[in-house]
Amino acid sequence: MSNIVIATRESRLALWQAEHVQSLLRHAGHTASLLGMTTRGDQILDRSLSKVGGKGLFVKELELALEEGRADIAVHSLKDVPMDLPDGFALACVLEREDPRDALVSSRHDSLDALPQGAVVGTSSLRRVVLLRALRPDLRIEPLRGNLDTRLRKLDEGQYDAIVLAAAGLKRLGLENRIRAVFEPEAMLPAAGQGALGIEVRADRADLLALLAPLASRPDALATAAERAVSRAMGGSCSMPLAAHARWQPGDSLRIDAAWGDPEGAAALVRVHALAEVADPAQAAALGEHAARLLRAAGAH
Repeated sequence: MSNIVIATRESRLALWQAEHVQSLLRHAGHTASLLGMTTRGDQILDRSLSKVGGKGLFVKELELALEEGRADIAVHSLKDVPMDLPDGFALACVLEREDPRDALVSSRHDSLDALPQGAVVGTSSLRRVVLLRALRPDLRIEPLRGNLDTRLRKLDEGQYDAIVLAAAGLKRLGLENRIRAVFEPEAMLPAAGQGALGIEVRADRADLLALLAPLASRPDALATAAERAVSRAMGGSCSMPLAAHARWQPGDSLRIDAAWGDPEGAAALVRVHALAEVADPAQAAALGEHAARLLRAAGAH
């Protein structure tokens, strides 16, 4: 087909992600160009996402560009993509996943345990807030918004003792040296889809669905489908402190771990896991829905 126009946010990380897809498409023999856009999520930086409309704020403008034919595909961090896409849109593929874990970034401290009593830690993720509280109830957790460079600048200015970011974004931008410690999932369970890139298209673009299929990572697509199913079944949005992370076991078994916390701190952190053989998206979704039932049975709501 002729030139494929890729809609993308204009943050450094979003542009890296779009350029990565552009490179993959060119390698496959296609021409591709970028359409940079600023989204509402990029503009509203003084309030937490959960208070201003959720993660969909990062994708609505890109979807409008697809709808109007100004762009052919949109590249997203999968964890920013709402669990249910609007009618007329489809998730064409999930690419090979980068490190899904969370990372501690600090100018002075090498680990979460090394932070002094009452240290200020920055994050705007309710999931990270409840998981950090479970690990270190003494910490002062303060909101942190803005793109990756803005967050690092606020840390470097001394506004925080440490901040928690997705390891994937730091690694993609060559900022791995900023990572002081990576949280294993046992300590800090990642968000559904964290570390994965998703490509969205209009659902009626069968040509693009076929063209993008070879870029997909089947294992990562199934694992993230299970994670997103947990979130969908729980009514997941960024106003819910919910974590879900799936890992392949020997053979075709997929293990999913999920956690739910109370943002007010009134209820204990709930953690569950489930295991099943998964060979297709329907089985992945069924596993995620089972994990959501386990969460509810254990007291999550």
